[in-house]
Parts: sequence; structure tokens; C-alpha cells
Amino acid sequence: MPPTHRDLYASFACHNVKYLVIGGVAAIMHGVPSTTFDLDILIAGTPNNAQAMLEALRDVGMGTASLIEARDILAQDVTMFDDVLALDVQIQTPGLDFEKAWERRQVETIQGVPVNVVCLEDLIARKEAANRPSDQEDLAILRPLRDSQ
Repeated sequence: MPPTHRDLYASFACHNVKYLVIGGVAAIMHGVPSTTFDLDILIAGTPNNAQAMLEALRDVGMGTASLIEARDILAQDVTMFDDVLALDVQIQTPGLDFEKAWERRQVETIQGVPVNVVCLEDLIARKEAANRPSDQEDLAILRPLRDSQ
């Protein structure tokens, strides 16, 4: 049975990976009725954290994580893993400063596993900065959610 996002989050927790869910999955967690096939995360851009993330990926059976090194992750804005799970790893993203977003993160729980999710305000800032058509669609839902809180 292939691993699930929950398995990945559990492995991240086990390896103490400092990450934030930032893309479509974060939008869904904040209330956008949508579907997505990949998971977008933003990680703290340190060698130790990138190495921990690679170890977590290997532990869930993502063989492509064995083909790359931590320094390769840190040398690119986005690293895509198309494996048993589709995962896009970013070390920077428009509209967000990792450390500030980390301090404001929400920790959700999925079947007993903690998941670090970008807060609603930071998700909106990221989607405004990216400004793709899909981001505009999400913003039409996310802004009213924020305004109603």
C-alpha cells in the first residue's frame, strides 16, 4: 500500500523536519472546496533540515529522495518529487518569510499526527504574491473566510 500524506507528516515529525504546508492542501485545510494531486511544502532552508527531510522521505519509501542530496535541495527554489507521492519542496516562496510564517503556523492533527500548516493570513499573502488564475480562485474563498473570523 503506498504511503499517504499522513504517513509523510508522521515521518516529518519523527525526523523533526521544520516545514509548512503551503499550497492547495493548505487551502483545502482552510476551507477551499478543491482537489489537488500534489503536496507543496516550504522548509527551513538549512542543511540539517534539508537532510532530515530527505531521510523522512526515504523512510516512507520515496526512492527519488536517494537520488538527491541536501545541498541540491538548498540550491534550488523548488525541488519536485514525482514518486509514490507527488511533493514540491520549496526553500523560499513569494509572499512568505519562513521564520515569520513558522511562528504564525497552525498545527492541525490528522489521525493523531501533527501537521504544520501556514496560517490563513500567510496563505492569502502567498497566493496574492503568486497571482496565478488558480490562486485568484482560491482567494475569492479565502478572503471572505478571513474577514468572517
